[in-house]
Formats: sequence, structure tokens, C-alpha cells
Amino acid sequence: MLDQHTIDVIKSTVPVLEVHGEAITRHFYQTMFTAHPELLNIFNHANQKQGRQQAALANMVYTAALHIDNLGAILPAVRQVAHKHRSLDIVPEQYTIVGTYLLKAIKDVLGDAATDEILTAWSDAYQVIANAFIGIEQDMYNKASNQTGGWDGFRTFLVAKKVKESEVITSFYLTPEDGKSISSYQPGQYISIKIQPEGQNYTQIRQYTLSDAPGKPYYRISVKRESGELERPDGVISNYLHDHITEGSVVELSAPAGDFTLNMEDSRPVVLVSGGVGLTPMISMLNTLIESEDQRPITFLHANLNGTSHAFRDHVNRLSQEHPNLKAYYCYTSPVDSDLKDGLIYKKGYMDAAWLSEVIQEPDANYYLCGSVAFMRSVYEELLSIGVTPEHIHYEFFGPKTSLTPVSDQV
Repeated sequence: MLDQHTIDVIKSTVPVLEVHGEAITRHFYQTMFTAHPELLNIFNHANQKQGRQQAALANMVYTAALHIDNLGAILPAVRQVAHKHRSLDIVPEQYTIVGTYLLKAIKDVLGDAATDEILTAWSDAYQVIANAFIGIEQDMYNKASNQTGGWDGFRTFLVAKKVKESEVITSFYLTPEDGKSISSYQPGQYISIKIQPEGQNYTQIRQYTLSDAPGKPYYRISVKRESGELERPDGVISNYLHDHITEGSVVELSAPAGDFTLNMEDSRPVVLVSGGVGLTPMISMLNTLIESEDQRPITFLHANLNGTSHAFRDHVNRLSQEHPNLKAYYCYTSPVDSDLKDGLIYKKGYMDAAWLSEVIQEPDANYYLCGSVAFMRSVYEELLSIGVTPEHIHYEFFGPKTSLTPVSDQV
């Protein structure tokens, strides 16, 4: 526990972190990777280039300082990050390295403003926070390895089947090389895949949502080929998977992780809302509900450019025809001629409050939302505008955590 003086010192740094937080985290990563390049085997290089990882860490440090007198308030965020750490096989010794270079970055960026008193307080606070992460992650490691079919670290899998789902999305069916059982998971969870592409100096680890219901003898991931857009680089691993991983290829996986999961105990209706490749957890949730013969009303809403890049459309349409409790609706921003001829129930344009009110017949539901940050932020605000309460909206980010609410509403 931290004493009151330490808490007061940490809280006094909140305004400084709000201004200089990202400068500190940028410097932190630069100096840490220079001294410990082996850590580049763990971190997502694309997120580093885009600044997403630096922004996420800055927000985490700021939030920790803001709630240092009540760390229980950030426990959900800690657990979410801990899931990611467990899937990356983070070990306690790495927290010592991070702490050393985080404190150094605070000193380097703030200069004389980072007094010995401030550095000592942050050292004490970091240790408390690190211990919380380590404890939670150890429980997760134990659960992952001790369950039926579970394992520690990374395990070798074979690509049993590769299926093109659309012009941009391909599914990979993964089975364990040793032929033994695999652990189950909750619909919405992900696995980490570790690959070292030819010509790359470091391994690359990426998280991909499991896109089928649990209980199968395989894991399925459905990967979008990420082509560079605007300032975003091409997806190194997504393109490598599409171009170089074939049936029979060997990959390494960590056990399923993640806290964005379908609540099977709540009997209220379910609304699954996705954009682009964000439909992968929704397909897992939908398949689980259908296969378990759950009779609650299900509304499946998906936004896409058009039908050529829309994966699993025929699958969802077939399920909606076979199961009266499932209704599926789509939004296409640029429909093609074939979409107009398919007789789909879709809207041209974007999901807005008027359309959502029209297609969601039972608004008192659990809402699950996944897609790009811009898509989720827009739909989140539209859902709030039609009376959906925030506690009923559950969402997942592909990549470092951010927020769907305005900054003014976060504090």
C-alpha cells in the first residue's frame, strides 16, 4: 500500500502527465528498445510506428495517477491489459526493465521538474501497480495451463485448412501439431500467433479473434489483408499470412485470452454490431448462440464497403433463414451491382440513429460492438442517442486500448 504522502505526490503530477504523457512514453520506448532490443520480439511494430502503443501507455499512466488513491477503479483496465500480457507470454522480470526505463523517461523529459521526491513516489507507485499486474497475470497463466487441453507459452499448430471468405479476408483452421486436445474458450476471445517472416530480424506477435464457436477440434482465425492506407503501413503479419502461410504451414499460438466475451447467463436479447473485419468475434458469438439452441432474439448488424469484401455473408443469411429468432441487416457505403440484385436487407451509407431504431426491435438488450475505432465511436454515440445505456454496450479494440467517449467525459 502507498502512504498518503506518496499518493499526494503522484496526484500532483496529473496535470504534467496530461501535457507530457506521450512525450514520456515515446522516449520510454526508444530508450528501452535501444538497451533491450530483444523486447522487439514482443511488441507490435506497426502500433509503434503509428504511435498507438505510446498513446495507450500514456493514457494508462495518466489514469493510474488520477486514481492512485483508488486503484480498484482501474482494475477492469488492468485485467484487460493483463489478458494481452498473458497472451504475449510476458514474465515478471520484464516489469523490472519497464520500470527502470519509464522512470528514466520521466526524468529525461521533465528534467529538473522531476524531483527526487517525484521519482521516488513514482518508483513506489510503479511497484504496487506492477505487482498487481504480475499477480493477476499469474492467475491467468495458471488457468490457461491447468485447464483441459491448456498449455504454457506458445504451442506449435498446423494450418489444416485455408479458406478465402471475401476479397480481403481469409480464414485459417489451426490444429495442434501434437494431435492432443486444445483448450476451450469463450466466444469473443483471441489467440496470439507468433511468426518470424523471412528477412525480419525479430519475431512478430499478433492477436486474432477466434471466429468460430468453441468446442471444435481446431481454432479458426479470419484475417483481413491490411493494405497501407493514408499514413498506415501495410500489415506485415496479415500480408505474410495471406501470401506465405499455406495448408501444412507451422505456426505458434498462445492459449485463448481476452475479456470481451458473450454473456450466456443474461437472457436479454443480443445485438451484434460490427464493421469490416470486426465481425470475427460476432461470428463466434452468433455461432455459439445458434449451436447452443439459444432462443433469445438476436439482431446481427454489419457495416461494410460492399458485398465483395463482406465475409461470412452467406453463412449469416443461411442462419437467419433457418432460425426465426435471428435477424440480419447490413450497411454498405459503396454497394456494387450484385449487392442490389441479392435482395439483401441493407442500408446504403452509415449506421445512424434512425436506422438503428428501425432495425433493433427490442432495445433492452446486450450490445456487442467491434470494428475500427472511428466506426465504434460513431455507432456508440448513435446507440446512446436512442436510449441505450453505456453499461449494456460491450466493445473490443483491435490493438491498444483507447476510449469511445469524449475526453471530457472520461474524468
